Amino acid sequence: QGQLVESGGDSVQAGGSLTLSCTASRLPWGNRYSDYCMAWFRQASGKEREGVAIINIDLKASYAPSVEDRFTVSRDNSKKIVFLRMNSLKSEDAAMYYCAARYGGGCTLDPSVYRTWGQGTRVTVSS
Repeated sequence: QGQLVESGGDSVQAGGSLTLSCTASRLPWGNRYSDYCMAWFRQASGKEREGVAIINIDLKASYAPSVEDRFTVSRDNSKKIVFLRMNSLKSEDAAMYYCAARYGGGCTLDPSVYRTWGQGTRVTVSS
């Protein structure tokens, strides 16, 4: 089983910034980390999990419209880390943030296709 560990969650004021990290300690099937699509999702209390950002094996990033121009996803394959830089945070960004990995298939914001997940890191935004 693969293992992903998120960190960086914190309580910030609206308008502030945070950078989340997700480190892969091991991945299923012995594949290279660089061959995985990496994604960030979030789940607010009482809401469904939603896709936030993805970064594919070609380092191309895509974002949910709600975070476009505010969030930036990046990855360091040598360290098996994916980052999510969040700027201009809003109260609606408050949630548990999860990273996920997918090998093969398209890189998508649909959480149902991911099989490897971290435990999450919480982001709280106060106004």
